[in-house]
Order: sequence, then structure tokens, then C-alpha cells
Amino acid sequence: MSSSPFTLIVFFLIFPFVFHYHSHSHSFPLSTSSRWIIDELSGDRVKLACVNWPGHLHVMIPEGLHKKPMKSITSDIADVMGFNCVRLTWATYMYTRYSNLTVSESLDRWNLTAVKDGVAKNNPEVLEMSIVEAQNAVVDEIGKRKLMVVLDNHISLPEWCCSDNDGNGFFGDADFEPDEWVRGLVAVARRFKDNLSVVAMSMRNELRGPRQNVTTWYDYMQQAATAIHHENPQILVIFSGLSYGTNLRFLKSQPLTISLDNKLVFESHWYSFGQPREDWIFKTNEYCANVTKSFMDNSGFLLQQVNDQDRTRVPLFLSEFGLDQRGENEMENRYFVCLLATVAEIDIDWAVWQLPGSYMVREGKVDVEDVYGMYDFMWEKLRNTTMVDRLGFIQTKIQLGVDQDRPLNQTSYIFYHPLSGLCVGPSHDLSMTSCRQASRWSHEQDGGSIRLADTNYCLTTVEQGVSPTISLDDVNCSSPESSWNVVSSSKHHLASKDSRGNNLCLEVDPSSLKIVTNKCLCLDDGLRDVLKCDDNPQSQWLKLIPVNE
Repeated sequence: MSSSPFTLIVFFLIFPFVFHYHSHSHSFPLSTSSRWIIDELSGDRVKLACVNWPGHLHVMIPEGLHKKPMKSITSDIADVMGFNCVRLTWATYMYTRYSNLTVSESLDRWNLTAVKDGVAKNNPEVLEMSIVEAQNAVVDEIGKRKLMVVLDNHISLPEWCCSDNDGNGFFGDADFEPDEWVRGLVAVARRFKDNLSVVAMSMRNELRGPRQNVTTWYDYMQQAATAIHHENPQILVIFSGLSYGTNLRFLKSQPLTISLDNKLVFESHWYSFGQPREDWIFKTNEYCANVTKSFMDNSGFLLQQVNDQDRTRVPLFLSEFGLDQRGENEMENRYFVCLLATVAEIDIDWAVWQLPGSYMVREGKVDVEDVYGMYDFMWEKLRNTTMVDRLGFIQTKIQLGVDQDRPLNQTSYIFYHPLSGLCVGPSHDLSMTSCRQASRWSHEQDGGSIRLADTNYCLTTVEQGVSPTISLDDVNCSSPESSWNVVSSSKHHLASKDSRGNNLCLEVDPSSLKIVTNKCLCLDDGLRDVLKCDDNPQSQWLKLIPVNE
């Protein structure tokens, strides 16, 4: 029986790419292969999609135990928020000075009577545990949910982090004695040696301050990594850089001199702190391009192939990023969309900051709200339910990873809209949907056609304000209306021409959630960034994200 062109289009659209969402299961031990973290036994890629759960502050136990049973918290992390991993922070002095202090005693030291009552109600079993045992109990509960744990040495003196002069910033500072730091790391590596949930240890958070220098960094970071690996050779060892975890650039000229048997990972942070609001609001394309380039130059280069030598690539873990989840800070909103576009494109492992909607005590204040938290103040519900949707796509294994024995070809692309977190789905009208149902496309070169994968159907511009069509005419597929270019300095717009030669960009219509073409926002007639733009161009940011299978 013959099929109409429309029937064929629907056929190819209703069989979208099946993304490999993480299952909540232990993959211990992990290892590395080129830029990927893998299951050491199977060789399959394991992607870390984590949430930060602070436990390094004054009380020295994970936050929130006074507001919710840890069993409920870990259930929410896995089943409501969709993470497969927790970056659990801790302070050096927990293990070197206060390891026998009970949770009850720790709370009493800060006169936290109401907090203690909350712990007694929600997690009574931990009150008479030592703070180390309480941390262990949380790790075990995380493991029961089949979640992975990255233990992060966040600070030495338990307190809020970070500033240049807090005494915790760099080796030799008042509260950062290198030998004591190494002892703490070894103690943690030993304690969790047989715990299958603990897959990695991060050696230090956000090295910083006036004392920081590359020579000392190499001396102590390599010493500590070797000590951890000797004590617990199964876990990954994660290196942070300088300047608050943003600078690993020095590795370009001076690689590490130690070998950790494929257990080495680097980490980086990416926030909008200290950046000019005016540039984010009025020069969104240009400023996104600038900060993305800075991230890639200072950290992201570790993921990139150099001189066709794949062995030069190593895994990079974006261990902190985040924003005010109330959605009221427009500068942070635009930063976050910019970040999501890059995180999806390079498919990096990551951990969002943060889980807590409040802290027991922070900077001298009790029961402090934190609007960066996934939870609300009371830890009862999500602060912003759209956050789960926006993180959903980057929680997947977009690329399955590559090793020398099993090459995987990059075969197709998906249309990703980082502003909404949605993708073009399996519908002939080009509606946006969950990226779980994303349709696949091919695009061989900039300026070429965009075709449904494994077909001759191509995306063709009609006119402004109207959805493109999907054409099956070889002539149409080579026309200007079917030729698509990546434009703007952000490289997040896709532009084509209508029949009158006008440049139009793909855009997600907010009312219908369908793809249309419209005049390119914040670009002039030559598709160059304008000097100042009052519009938000991110509605037109549609990325072709490479996928493989």
C-alpha cells in the first residue's frame, strides 16, 4: 500500500530519539575514559546529575534534618527532582577535631533549641550519634535510593563559604593547614572505603584568596590525591582549580605529574556573581558568548580534543551553578538559560546549587532562608516546580560516550529550547514537548538544510509569524528558505530567508508552544548583534544539540 507524504512525515516524527535517562542504580566503581566518566565494569557512560546538599556549616550535619525525615528528603531527590547523585559537603574539622562530638552536643553549642526539637521530631535516631556517624547515616539513606554520592571537602572551619579572607581559602591560611587537611581527606576515604554509594571525593571547594598560586596548588593537590587514591583506590578523585573554582587554565602548559589509574576528574564552577546586569539585559547574545568563552577557556577546554589526540581529554564536573529560584532576578534568569545551552551542547556532568531552602544557622542567624534552594523554606515543596522541567533534559545522557574499542558516531541532532527546557517533539506541527520525546534531525553543515533524520524531508521557511513546513522537494530543500545558518555571537539563533529574501529566525511561540519564524531579535538586517537591545532574544534560542546512539 502506498503512503502519502503526510503519512511518511508523521511516521518519522512519531519515532523520536530515545534519550538515555539515568536509572537510579549503583555503578560502583566508576572510572574514566577520555572525557567520560564510565562504569568500570561495563565501560558504559555514567552521567553525574547531582544536587548539592550542604553539611559543612556550624552544626556539621547535612541541612534540613530538623525539618524533614532524611528518608523523605532522599526520596524527593530521586523521585521528585530527578537527580541521580548528591554532592554532600563536609568540613575538615569534622574528622580532625570534632569526630566524637554528638549531634545533640553540636546543636547545644549554638543554642539551637528549636532546631534540636525539630531533629528530635524528624530524625530522632541521629541526636546521640556523633556528627561523623550522622553524616554516614545520611550517606546510607542516599544509597538506599540508589543515588550516588560525591563527598566534597568544602571548608576546614565549619561555617558559611566563601570569601578571600575567611581563613579557609588556600594552603597556609589560618584554618587551612595542609597536613591536617590531608589527614581529614584520608579519614573520609577510609571511612567510606566499602560504601558502594560513595563514588567520588572532591578534594577542596573554591580555592581562593591572596595566597593562591599555581606552584603550591600542584604540590598539595597532587599529594592529597595520591593519599586518597592509596587509601581508597576505587573512588574518583576530583581536583578543583583556583579563583573560586573557575580557573584550571594553567593545566594547558603544565599537566599533572601523577597517575591515578583512570580515577582523575576536574571540577569547575559557573555563576553570574559580580557580572554587570546591564550587559546581561541589553546585550544578552554578546554577553552570553563572552562568559561561555571564558568558561571554555578556563575549564571547558579539558573536554576538547587537541591535535587529534583524544587522550588529552579528561572529565570535567561542573560542580556548582545556580540562581534565585523565585525567578525574580532577570539577570540571573538570562545567565541560567545561557548556561543550560552550553551544558546541553557539551553534555557535561554537573551538580546544581542547591537542595536546602533554609539553613539551621548561617552567619550568626538561625533558620535562614536561601532562595537558591530546590526546596522552599519549610522543605515541604519545591520552591519552583519549573526548575525540574528545565533541568530534565540535561539530566539525560545526551551523548553515550566514546572509548577506543567502541566508537559511537554522532548521528543526529535535536532542537532544544533552553529557555523552556523543551524540545521539538514528534508532531507534524512542530510543537514543543518534553525532550524525552524529541524528534531527530540531520544538519551536515552551517548554511545547509535541516532534515528529519534518515529522510529527505527538510525544514522550510514560509513567512514571518508562521510555522515552517516540512518539505519533500529536492529543489525546495536546496533553496534559501531551507538553508539554515547559526547566527548571533551567542550562536544560539537559527536563521533562514523567506521568499522575499528577509532573514527570519526560529522562535518558540509562548502561547502555542509551536515553532514559528520571526524577525531575528537583537540582530540587525545583516544578522549582527545590535549595540543595545530591549528585547529578550532567548525565545529564539533553539540549539541543535548533537546526540549519538
